[in-house]
Amino acid sequence: MDRAPLRTLRVGGLVQGLEESDAEVLERAMRRVGAAPDETRGGRIARRSVDARKRPVQLPVQVDLVVPEGFRSKALQREERSGRVRSAPLPGSLQPRSTGGRFVGARVVVVGTGPAGMFAALPLALGGAQVTVLDRGADLSERHKRLVPFHRGGALDPETNLLFGEGGAGTYSDGKLYTRVDHPLEVPILEELVAAGAPPEILFDARAHVGTDRLHTVLPALRQRLVDLGVEFRFGCRLEELELSPSEPGRVTGLRTTLGRLPCDAVVLATGHSARDTWETLALQGVPFETKPFQFGVRIEHPQELITRARYGEPAPEVLGAASYALTAKPSGTVRGAHSFCMCPGGRVVASVHEEGHLCTNGMSNSTHSSRWANSGLVVTLGPEDYGGDGPFAGVAFQRRMERLAFEAGGGTYAAPAQRADDFLAGRPSRGELATSLVFGARAARLDELLPEAVTGALAAALARWERVIPGYSGAEGLLLGFEARSSGPVRIPRDRDTLLVDGFRNLQAVGEGAGWAGGIMSAAIDGARAGLALLALA
Repeated sequence: MDRAPLRTLRVGGLVQGLEESDAEVLERAMRRVGAAPDETRGGRIARRSVDARKRPVQLPVQVDLVVPEGFRSKALQREERSGRVRSAPLPGSLQPRSTGGRFVGARVVVVGTGPAGMFAALPLALGGAQVTVLDRGADLSERHKRLVPFHRGGALDPETNLLFGEGGAGTYSDGKLYTRVDHPLEVPILEELVAAGAPPEILFDARAHVGTDRLHTVLPALRQRLVDLGVEFRFGCRLEELELSPSEPGRVTGLRTTLGRLPCDAVVLATGHSARDTWETLALQGVPFETKPFQFGVRIEHPQELITRARYGEPAPEVLGAASYALTAKPSGTVRGAHSFCMCPGGRVVASVHEEGHLCTNGMSNSTHSSRWANSGLVVTLGPEDYGGDGPFAGVAFQRRMERLAFEAGGGTYAAPAQRADDFLAGRPSRGELATSLVFGARAARLDELLPEAVTGALAAALARWERVIPGYSGAEGLLLGFEARSSGPVRIPRDRDTLLVDGFRNLQAVGEGAGWAGGIMSAAIDGARAGLALLALA
């Protein structure tokens, strides 16, 4: 067997034809660097995106080719000088390297079954820790059952809902996996998801997406993977209080939960961005919190046909499916910037709430993108100077005020207050039927008056700009729904940069969106995995 050292070349500057196979692209990449098939030890599509700016629509790709370390060619030298070929980053591993840390074999409790919690538990279990994962909500099967009465009549379960339960809030936000970070742990995390049943395309798709429907099989399979490693799960189990050592400041000795006391040697907090009551309890016990800027805005909904036609042309290439978009408007003068967030092609708007009398909109889509609607968050960054108040939870108080306002403006039935985009820009009420995918419907409201002035101004400027990118985007077929309040968390838990230990604590880590250190499924999963690996490495 050939055991010569290998290197991976990342070949860029390639465009895949709509009818061209991946194998044909790999062959072109080999020719680009002057490598014969027998000189190549492996190859894969590393990244593929859609460039809708040109006609016909193009698919830019990057290819990773594995070659012997000593491979050289004139073509490779030329491509390296041009910058079109470089050495690919080495993927990381979820398998811990350390076997002698003080938490190897220890009892570790992970609070939360979202991406941060699940991928903190995995390296811990692989490293020999005794791991218990708890979640205040139900497992996925039971969670789905409890959501039915809410969507049929508004009976909200405060513990199991679209925010709390197995998989966290991302379970019902369709499993978008793209991220703006380039981290070595991204590849092994994606490989774990593929092994659990996610589509292989997520390994290279720049707009990787699993789909809410597929997550209902992927997440139980991922949980079984952890169970097979010895991890214990406790659902319907809410953290009520930390037990702190009276003799060793900063050491947690156990947890008090709704299912009883749970002794432990270390804790990983992965509560998610909506565990407001848990944050308040932890703060009373000395866990530090600080306020931080977060994004706030609305959700906008269009007929999917409008988006697909504008992005791909007409007739739209069937192979591309439902079109998506990512829009950014930079700040100008005193007007703030805005951007789209969590765009759901062929999806629907949902009411992501866990508190009675509040309304927060979000979006989700299934793997088939079969809905006739497209929706996206449109958000603006707000800071303490915008929402006022004192203390670390001022942003939470602002979220609650705005969510109560949205609930009341929608008529108190979880219908969303809504305004057509052209009416929003003109400063007038919307008339007639406001069609939406939200099961509770929409009710006409003056969002231009209900939103903070800074948000209204930023969205108005952004909508005018985006109309030039997607014709019809800011017209009568665009419907704004209030409010998008939880695209990111309003608090941060200060922690050590390397160990991820909470300031002032010896065995308590805080990770993911709930700790203010992530902003999406992949970044949260990476943060959780970093925590598990770091805990096992502590001497």
